[in-house]
Amino acid sequence: MNRRSPSLDPVQAARWIRRRHPTAPGVGIVLGSGFGPIAEAIPDACTIPYSEIPGFPVGGVKGHSGQLILGRWHGIEVAVLAGRAHFYEGFDMSTVTFSTRVLAALGIRDLLLTNAAGGIRRGLKPGDFVAISDHINFLGTNPLRGPLATGRERFVDMTAAYDPELRSRMLRVAKNLGMRIREGVYLAVSGPSFETPAEIRAFRTLGADVVGMSTVPEAIVARQCGMRVAGLSCITNVAAGLAGPNQSLSHGEVLDVAREVAPRATRLVEAWIQG
Repeated sequence: MNRRSPSLDPVQAARWIRRRHPTAPGVGIVLGSGFGPIAEAIPDACTIPYSEIPGFPVGGVKGHSGQLILGRWHGIEVAVLAGRAHFYEGFDMSTVTFSTRVLAALGIRDLLLTNAAGGIRRGLKPGDFVAISDHINFLGTNPLRGPLATGRERFVDMTAAYDPELRSRMLRVAKNLGMRIREGVYLAVSGPSFETPAEIRAFRTLGADVVGMSTVPEAIVARQCGMRVAGLSCITNVAAGLAGPNQSLSHGEVLDVAREVAPRATRLVEAWIQG
């Protein structure tokens, strides 16, 4: 099934949102599993269900509430996407990244992409955070494939896909909070099955530190739109084959660890927002 949003210019969706909340946000945050409570930390927020926004995809994965939250957080105007549409749900890439283009149309300059991920690098354990320094696209496709978005470049430089200044800030605030954090390379697979031990060994050989099923399409489109990108992974499980022959993986385990980590994740992103 090829799930597509109704044909709509992201600028039109952004105009619709501005009628509900006219203040222009400067920072965008996409909340993955484990980061959901951040949406509740923003005072006096304007909350809009994705189902009400023209053209917005509505995913169905547990742990993703499907709401746009707009408000002022520690003096910064923010737009928070509480959940995302995933490629593995059957959405095409233009739909997966539609919300990213809407954020660009709203005027977002800096975008923080968060996710739950499996740890590949030795020493990473559930509850750790990884500031994404680069990525490997193993999705089998690219979100820029197809018709060129109006006013955008076809060939986008990804040399510094994840902004060094934004990443340095994340590392600094994590250290100040006494939180364990690493820098690392995120590898994206299409899912929804978890990886095999052989695949994990191959990914480690390629230089991947963490693996997940999101983030990369949004990062690519955000760079095409001129946004600075930061990425933050919460390690919710050790990748397949690294915890012994009797290891098994489940989405329930991912959500359990994400719930435990959520208060620390909220403090970390809150500190990052404040700089």
